[in-house]
Amino acid sequence: MTPVELSRTVLHAVRRAVDAGELSVAVPTRAVVAPPGPGGCGDYASSIALQLARPAGQTPFQVAEVLRPYLVGTDGITDVVLTGPGFLNISLDRDASDAGLVREILRRGDRYGYADQPDGRVVQLHCPHDLRAVVVAEASARLLRSQGALVRVTAEGFEDVWTSVLGVRVDAVGHAPAELPVNVRPIPVPAHGAADPLSLGRDAGRWALLHPAAHDRPRTGDEHLAQRESNPLFRVRYAHARARAATRNAADLGFTAAPGPVAITGSDTGTPTDTGTLTDAAPELLAALADHPRVLAAAADHRAPDRLARHLVAVADAALPFLLTVLPRGGEKPSAAHRARLAVAEAVGAVLAGGLDLLGIDAPDHL
Repeated sequence: MTPVELSRTVLHAVRRAVDAGELSVAVPTRAVVAPPGPGGCGDYASSIALQLARPAGQTPFQVAEVLRPYLVGTDGITDVVLTGPGFLNISLDRDASDAGLVREILRRGDRYGYADQPDGRVVQLHCPHDLRAVVVAEASARLLRSQGALVRVTAEGFEDVWTSVLGVRVDAVGHAPAELPVNVRPIPVPAHGAADPLSLGRDAGRWALLHPAAHDRPRTGDEHLAQRESNPLFRVRYAHARARAATRNAADLGFTAAPGPVAITGSDTGTPTDTGTLTDAAPELLAALADHPRVLAAAADHRAPDRLARHLVAVADAALPFLLTVLPRGGEKPSAAHRARLAVAEAVGAVLAGGLDLLGIDAPDHL
Protein backbone atom coordinates (compact mmCIF):
# COMPACT_ATOMS: atom_id res chain seq x y z
CA MET A 1 0.00 0.00 0.00
CA THR A 2 1.45 3.35 -1.07
CA PRO A 3 1.01 6.58 0.94
CA VAL A 4 -1.53 7.76 -1.63
CA GLU A 5 -3.49 4.51 -1.28
CA LEU A 6 -3.26 4.73 2.52
CA SER A 7 -4.61 8.29 2.43
CA ARG A 8 -7.57 7.05 0.39
CA THR A 9 -8.04 4.18 2.84
CA VAL A 10 -8.19 6.60 5.77
CA LEU A 11 -10.79 8.69 3.94
CA HIS A 12 -12.77 5.54 3.16
CA ALA A 13 -12.73 4.67 6.87
CA VAL A 14 -14.15 8.11 7.66
CA ARG A 15 -16.85 7.66 5.01
CA ARG A 16 -17.80 4.24 6.42
CA ALA A 17 -18.02 5.66 9.95
CA VAL A 18 -20.25 8.49 8.68
CA ASP A 19 -22.48 6.04 6.77
CA ALA A 20 -22.78 3.91 9.90
CA GLY A 21 -23.89 6.94 11.92
CA GLU A 22 -20.86 6.84 14.22
CA LEU A 23 -19.57 10.22 13.03
CA SER A 24 -21.54 13.24 11.92
CA VAL A 25 -19.03 15.16 9.79
CA ALA A 26 -18.38 16.14 6.19
CA VAL A 27 -15.85 13.72 4.72
CA PRO A 28 -12.69 15.74 3.93
CA THR A 29 -11.14 15.68 0.49
CA ARG A 30 -7.67 14.82 1.76
CA ALA A 31 -6.13 12.85 4.60
CA VAL A 32 -2.46 13.50 5.27
CA VAL A 33 -0.34 10.49 6.20
CA ALA A 34 3.32 10.90 7.16
CA PRO A 35 6.03 9.02 9.06
CA PRO A 36 5.21 8.96 12.79
CA GLY A 37 6.57 11.76 14.94
CA PRO A 38 8.13 11.47 18.42
CA GLY A 39 6.13 9.05 20.53
CA GLY A 40 4.53 7.45 17.49
CA CYS A 41 4.97 3.98 16.08
CA GLY A 42 4.30 1.94 12.95
CA ASP A 43 4.95 3.01 9.37
CA TYR A 44 2.65 6.02 9.01
CA ALA A 45 0.57 8.29 11.21
CA SER A 46 -2.53 10.36 10.49
CA SER A 47 -3.96 13.30 12.42
CA ILE A 48 -7.37 12.98 10.75
CA ALA A 49 -9.06 12.45 14.13
CA LEU A 50 -7.76 15.82 15.38
CA GLN A 51 -9.09 17.44 12.21
CA LEU A 52 -12.58 15.94 12.64
CA ALA A 53 -12.95 16.24 16.43
CA ARG A 54 -14.58 19.67 16.60
CA PRO A 55 -17.17 19.14 13.82
CA ALA A 56 -17.90 15.67 15.25
CA GLY A 57 -18.49 17.07 18.73
CA GLN A 58 -16.12 14.49 20.23
CA THR A 59 -12.56 14.43 21.50
CA PRO A 60 -9.84 13.51 18.98
CA PHE A 61 -9.19 10.27 20.86
CA GLN A 62 -12.85 9.28 20.66
CA VAL A 63 -12.86 9.94 16.89
CA ALA A 64 -9.69 7.86 16.54
CA GLU A 65 -11.36 5.02 18.48
CA VAL A 66 -14.28 5.14 16.04
CA LEU A 67 -12.01 4.99 12.99
CA ARG A 68 -9.61 2.30 14.21
CA PRO A 69 -11.86 -0.75 13.52
CA TYR A 70 -12.49 0.44 9.95
CA LEU A 71 -8.74 0.53 9.33
CA VAL A 72 -7.64 -2.65 11.11
CA GLY A 73 -9.66 -4.90 8.83
CA THR A 74 -8.21 -3.46 5.63
CA ASP A 75 -5.92 -5.53 3.42
CA GLY A 76 -2.31 -4.39 3.78
CA ILE A 77 -2.77 -2.95 7.30
CA THR A 78 -1.50 -5.13 10.14
CA ASP A 79 -2.16 -2.87 13.14
CA VAL A 80 -3.41 0.57 14.18
CA VAL A 81 -2.24 2.07 17.48
CA LEU A 82 -3.64 5.26 19.03
CA THR A 83 -1.11 7.63 20.59
CA GLY A 84 -1.13 11.13 22.04
CA PRO A 85 -4.37 13.09 21.75
CA GLY A 86 -5.65 10.89 18.92
CA PHE A 87 -3.02 10.07 16.32
CA LEU A 88 -3.64 6.93 14.26
CA ASN A 89 -0.35 5.05 13.95
CA ILE A 90 -0.65 2.53 11.13
CA SER A 91 1.55 -0.52 10.55
CA LEU A 92 1.58 -2.05 7.08
CA ASP A 93 2.33 -5.46 5.64
CA ARG A 94 5.92 -4.55 4.85
CA ASP A 95 6.61 -6.81 1.84
CA ALA A 96 3.25 -6.12 0.21
CA SER A 97 3.52 -2.41 0.99
CA ASP A 98 7.04 -2.06 -0.41
CA ALA A 99 6.18 -3.97 -3.58
CA GLY A 100 3.03 -1.91 -4.03
CA LEU A 101 4.99 1.32 -3.57
CA VAL A 102 7.58 0.35 -6.18
CA ARG A 103 4.88 -0.84 -8.57
CA GLU A 104 3.08 2.52 -8.23
CA ILE A 105 6.28 4.50 -8.87
CA LEU A 106 7.07 2.46 -11.97
CA ARG A 107 3.51 2.94 -13.21
CA ARG A 108 3.61 6.72 -12.74
CA GLY A 109 7.24 7.16 -13.80
CA ASP A 110 8.70 10.62 -13.34
CA ARG A 111 5.17 11.91 -12.60
CA TYR A 112 4.97 9.91 -9.37
CA GLY A 113 3.63 12.25 -6.69
CA TYR A 114 1.70 14.42 -9.15
CA ALA A 115 -1.98 15.22 -8.61
CA ASP A 116 -4.38 13.10 -10.63
CA GLN A 117 -6.36 16.11 -11.85
CA PRO A 118 -6.60 19.92 -11.52
CA ASP A 119 -7.66 21.00 -8.04
CA GLY A 120 -9.22 24.34 -9.00
CA ARG A 121 -6.55 26.56 -7.45
CA VAL A 122 -5.43 29.64 -9.36
CA VAL A 123 -2.13 31.00 -8.05
CA GLN A 124 -0.36 34.24 -9.01
CA LEU A 125 3.35 34.44 -8.17
CA HIS A 126 4.94 37.87 -8.42
CA CYS A 127 8.63 38.51 -7.79
CA PRO A 128 11.04 41.45 -7.86
CA HIS A 129 13.63 42.16 -10.55
CA ASP A 130 16.05 39.61 -9.09
CA LEU A 131 17.53 36.46 -10.61
CA ARG A 132 17.12 34.21 -7.59
CA ALA A 133 13.55 35.34 -7.00
CA VAL A 134 12.63 34.59 -10.61
CA VAL A 135 14.23 31.12 -10.49
CA VAL A 136 12.50 30.28 -7.19
CA ALA A 137 9.16 31.55 -8.51
CA GLU A 138 9.43 29.50 -11.70
CA ALA A 139 10.37 26.32 -9.81
CA SER A 140 7.53 26.95 -7.35
CA ALA A 141 5.17 27.26 -10.31
CA ARG A 142 6.34 23.90 -11.64
CA LEU A 143 5.65 22.34 -8.24
CA LEU A 144 2.22 23.94 -7.95
CA ARG A 145 1.26 22.75 -11.43
CA SER A 146 2.35 19.23 -10.49
CA GLN A 147 -0.21 19.40 -7.68
CA GLY A 148 -3.06 20.51 -9.92
CA ALA A 149 -2.89 24.31 -9.64
CA LEU A 150 -3.13 26.82 -12.47
CA VAL A 151 -0.18 29.23 -12.04
CA ARG A 152 0.93 32.51 -13.54
CA VAL A 153 4.40 33.95 -12.84
CA THR A 154 5.19 37.65 -13.24
CA ALA A 155 8.23 39.74 -12.37
CA GLU A 156 8.97 43.41 -11.78
CA GLY A 157 11.90 43.09 -14.19
CA PHE A 158 13.63 40.42 -16.25
CA GLU A 159 16.87 39.91 -18.22
CA ASP A 160 16.93 37.90 -21.44
CA VAL A 161 20.23 36.29 -20.45
CA TRP A 162 18.42 34.53 -17.60
CA THR A 163 16.50 32.55 -20.20
CA SER A 164 19.45 31.82 -22.46
CA VAL A 165 21.67 30.58 -19.60
CA LEU A 166 19.34 29.20 -16.90
CA GLY A 167 16.28 28.49 -19.04
CA VAL A 168 14.02 30.50 -16.73
CA ARG A 169 10.88 32.18 -18.09
CA VAL A 170 7.98 34.21 -16.73
CA ASP A 171 4.52 34.90 -18.12
CA ALA A 172 4.71 38.69 -17.93
CA VAL A 173 7.09 41.48 -16.87
CA GLY A 174 6.18 44.80 -15.26
CA HIS A 175 4.82 46.42 -12.15
CA ALA A 176 1.78 44.66 -10.75
CA PRO A 177 -1.32 46.42 -9.44
CA ALA A 178 -1.41 47.30 -5.76
CA GLU A 179 -3.58 44.30 -4.93
CA LEU A 180 -0.82 41.96 -6.17
CA PRO A 181 2.22 42.53 -3.96
CA VAL A 182 5.53 40.73 -4.40
CA ASN A 183 5.00 37.31 -2.82
CA VAL A 184 8.24 35.52 -3.78
CA ARG A 185 11.28 37.24 -2.27
CA PRO A 186 14.15 34.96 -1.26
CA ILE A 187 17.46 36.33 0.00
CA PRO A 188 19.24 37.50 -3.18
CA VAL A 189 22.76 36.67 -4.29
CA PRO A 190 25.07 39.33 -2.79
CA ALA A 191 25.83 42.10 -5.26
CA HIS A 192 29.49 42.12 -4.24
CA GLY A 193 31.86 39.35 -3.21
CA ALA A 194 29.89 36.46 -4.72
CA ALA A 195 30.33 34.66 -8.02
CA ASP A 196 27.73 35.21 -10.71
CA PRO A 197 25.45 32.14 -10.73
CA LEU A 198 25.17 32.48 -14.52
CA SER A 199 28.82 31.42 -14.73
CA LEU A 200 27.83 27.99 -13.40
CA GLY A 201 25.60 27.17 -16.36
CA ARG A 202 22.00 26.00 -16.30
CA ASP A 203 22.04 22.97 -14.01
CA ALA A 204 24.56 24.03 -11.36
CA GLY A 205 23.33 27.62 -11.48
CA ARG A 206 19.72 26.64 -10.81
CA TRP A 207 20.77 24.23 -8.07
CA ALA A 208 22.88 26.92 -6.36
CA LEU A 209 19.84 29.21 -6.23
CA LEU A 210 17.21 26.58 -5.34
CA HIS A 211 18.94 24.26 -2.86
CA PRO A 212 19.24 26.77 0.01
CA ALA A 213 16.07 27.78 1.86
CA ALA A 214 14.64 31.16 0.87
CA HIS A 215 15.93 32.77 4.08
CA ASP A 216 19.49 31.48 3.51
CA ARG A 217 22.04 33.31 1.41
CA PRO A 218 23.03 31.17 -1.60
CA ARG A 219 26.60 30.14 -2.34
CA THR A 220 27.41 30.49 -6.01
CA GLY A 221 31.01 29.26 -6.18
CA ASP A 222 32.35 26.51 -8.42
CA GLU A 223 31.82 23.91 -5.68
CA HIS A 224 28.53 23.18 -7.45
CA LEU A 225 30.51 21.98 -10.48
CA ALA A 226 32.74 19.58 -8.55
CA GLN A 227 32.41 15.90 -9.50
CA ARG A 228 32.83 14.61 -5.96
CA GLU A 229 30.74 13.41 -3.02
CA SER A 230 30.90 16.74 -1.19
CA ASN A 231 28.69 18.23 -3.92
CA PRO A 232 25.00 17.37 -3.26
CA LEU A 233 24.02 17.98 -6.88
CA PHE A 234 26.67 15.54 -8.05
CA ARG A 235 25.42 12.88 -5.60
CA VAL A 236 21.84 13.26 -6.85
CA ARG A 237 22.79 13.04 -10.52
CA TYR A 238 25.30 10.25 -9.86
CA ALA A 239 22.65 8.18 -8.05
CA HIS A 240 20.31 8.70 -11.01
CA ALA A 241 23.00 7.61 -13.47
CA ARG A 242 23.80 4.52 -11.34
CA ALA A 243 20.11 3.60 -11.24
CA ARG A 244 19.86 3.84 -15.03
CA ALA A 245 23.08 1.85 -15.40
CA ALA A 246 21.60 -0.93 -13.25
CA THR A 247 18.82 -1.41 -15.82
CA ARG A 248 21.31 -1.56 -18.70
CA ASN A 249 23.60 -3.99 -16.88
CA ALA A 250 20.70 -6.21 -15.84
CA ALA A 251 19.59 -6.41 -19.46
CA ASP A 252 23.09 -7.62 -20.37
CA LEU A 253 22.68 -10.34 -17.73
CA GLY A 254 19.26 -11.30 -19.09
CA PHE A 255 16.87 -10.19 -16.36
CA THR A 256 14.37 -7.38 -15.84
CA ALA A 257 12.65 -5.68 -12.92
CA ALA A 258 9.77 -7.23 -10.97
CA PRO A 259 8.59 -5.61 -7.69
CA GLY A 260 8.72 -7.91 -4.68
CA PRO A 261 10.70 -8.61 -1.47
CA VAL A 262 14.29 -7.37 -1.79
CA ALA A 263 15.91 -9.74 0.72
CA ILE A 264 17.92 -12.63 -0.75
CA THR A 265 17.32 -15.95 0.98
CA GLY A 266 18.88 -19.36 0.63
CA SER A 267 15.97 -20.48 -1.53
CA ASP A 268 16.83 -17.75 -4.04
CA THR A 269 20.43 -18.79 -4.50
CA GLY A 270 20.42 -22.43 -3.49
CA THR A 271 22.83 -21.68 -0.62
CA PRO A 272 22.52 -20.05 2.79
CA THR A 273 22.96 -16.29 2.46
CA ASP A 274 23.67 -13.61 5.05
CA THR A 275 21.63 -10.64 3.85
CA GLY A 276 22.01 -8.26 6.80
CA THR A 277 24.51 -5.91 5.19
CA LEU A 278 22.74 -6.11 1.82
CA THR A 279 19.30 -5.06 3.03
CA ASP A 280 20.22 -2.50 5.69
CA ALA A 281 19.87 0.32 3.15
CA ALA A 282 16.47 -0.77 1.83
CA PRO A 283 14.09 0.47 4.60
CA GLU A 284 15.52 4.00 4.63
CA LEU A 285 15.43 4.18 0.84
CA LEU A 286 11.88 2.87 0.56
CA ALA A 287 10.74 5.33 3.25
CA ALA A 288 12.30 8.20 1.30
CA LEU A 289 10.61 7.07 -1.92
CA ALA A 290 7.26 6.76 -0.13
CA ASP A 291 7.65 10.29 1.24
CA HIS A 292 8.06 11.83 -2.23
CA PRO A 293 4.37 12.77 -2.81
CA ARG A 294 4.16 14.46 0.59
CA VAL A 295 7.35 16.41 -0.11
CA LEU A 296 6.06 17.59 -3.49
CA ALA A 297 2.78 18.75 -1.93
CA ALA A 298 4.55 20.56 0.93
CA ALA A 299 7.11 22.18 -1.38
CA ALA A 300 4.27 23.42 -3.59
CA ASP A 301 2.13 24.69 -0.70
CA HIS A 302 5.04 26.60 0.87
CA ARG A 303 6.56 27.78 -2.45
CA ALA A 304 9.74 26.09 -1.25
CA PRO A 305 11.63 24.20 -3.98
CA ASP A 306 14.50 23.84 -1.50
CA ARG A 307 12.42 21.18 0.26
CA LEU A 308 12.40 19.11 -2.91
CA ALA A 309 16.12 19.67 -3.49
CA ARG A 310 16.98 18.45 0.01
CA HIS A 311 14.62 15.49 -0.39
CA LEU A 312 16.39 14.45 -3.60
CA VAL A 313 19.69 14.51 -1.71
CA ALA A 314 18.17 12.26 0.98
CA VAL A 315 16.90 9.83 -1.68
CA ALA A 316 20.29 9.77 -3.40
CA ASP A 317 22.20 9.24 -0.16
CA ALA A 318 19.91 6.33 0.76
CA ALA A 319 20.07 4.91 -2.77
CA LEU A 320 23.81 4.83 -3.36
CA PRO A 321 24.64 2.00 -0.90
CA PHE A 322 21.52 0.07 -1.98
CA LEU A 323 22.45 0.26 -5.67
CA LEU A 324 25.58 -1.73 -4.92
CA THR A 325 23.35 -4.73 -4.12
CA VAL A 326 21.18 -4.76 -7.24
CA LEU A 327 23.22 -6.99 -9.54
CA PRO A 328 24.30 -10.57 -8.78
CA ARG A 329 27.78 -10.94 -7.32
CA GLY A 330 30.41 -13.49 -8.25
CA GLY A 331 28.75 -16.75 -9.26
CA GLU A 332 25.25 -15.73 -8.19
CA LYS A 333 22.46 -16.18 -10.67
CA PRO A 334 19.71 -13.54 -10.98
CA SER A 335 16.98 -14.30 -8.45
CA ALA A 336 13.56 -12.92 -7.61
CA ALA A 337 15.26 -10.68 -5.04
CA HIS A 338 17.59 -9.27 -7.69
CA ARG A 339 14.60 -8.49 -9.91
CA ALA A 340 12.91 -6.78 -6.96
CA ARG A 341 16.04 -4.76 -6.24
CA LEU A 342 16.23 -3.73 -9.86
CA ALA A 343 12.62 -2.52 -9.61
CA VAL A 344 13.61 -0.37 -6.62
CA ALA A 345 16.58 0.98 -8.59
CA GLU A 346 14.27 1.92 -11.47
CA ALA A 347 11.94 3.61 -8.97
CA VAL A 348 14.90 5.61 -7.67
CA GLY A 349 15.71 6.69 -11.21
CA ALA A 350 12.11 7.81 -11.79
CA VAL A 351 11.91 9.83 -8.55
CA LEU A 352 15.27 11.55 -9.07
CA ALA A 353 14.56 12.32 -12.73
CA GLY A 354 11.11 13.67 -11.95
CA GLY A 355 12.35 15.76 -9.05
CA LEU A 356 15.23 17.26 -11.00
CA ASP A 357 12.89 18.07 -13.88
CA LEU A 358 10.63 20.02 -11.51
CA LEU A 359 13.70 22.05 -10.53
CA GLY A 360 14.53 22.60 -14.22
CA ILE A 361 17.71 20.51 -13.97
CA ASP A 362 18.83 17.78 -16.37
CA ALA A 363 19.15 14.17 -15.14
CA PRO A 364 21.76 12.51 -17.40
CA ASP A 365 21.81 8.74 -17.80
CA HIS A 366 25.62 8.79 -17.90
CA LEU A 367 28.11 10.71 -15.75
